Amino acid sequence: MTGTDAQHRRRRYTLVGPDGRPYQSSRPGTLGGHRRGRLYGRLDCAVALRAIRRGGYVTQRVFFADQQTAIAAGYRPCAVCMPAEYDAWKRATTCQHDQ
Repeated sequence: MTGTDAQHRRRRYTLVGPDGRPYQSSRPGTLGGHRRGRLYGRLDCAVALRAIRRGGYVTQRVFFADQQTAIAAGYRPCAVCMPAEYDAWKRATTCQHDQ
């Protein structure tokens, strides 16, 4: 194992769990989100990356291990980078409000 591999293995990442609370993980998150906006999306989302470059998004940035965790924590999918997931979420929330 090289020194870089050992450093990567010891690195800790702060992720948000299904209860909405942060926890430490040895693995990075697969999805990023915005705490105040309560939304999540892919790490390469063009809208999120643009906001990060402007500097306004960084303080509210959160990470999730997977989509199920993000949903359980009360976040919704991004309409830009996850349009199918967003459409499904939108249909589900519209149906709930109609009942």
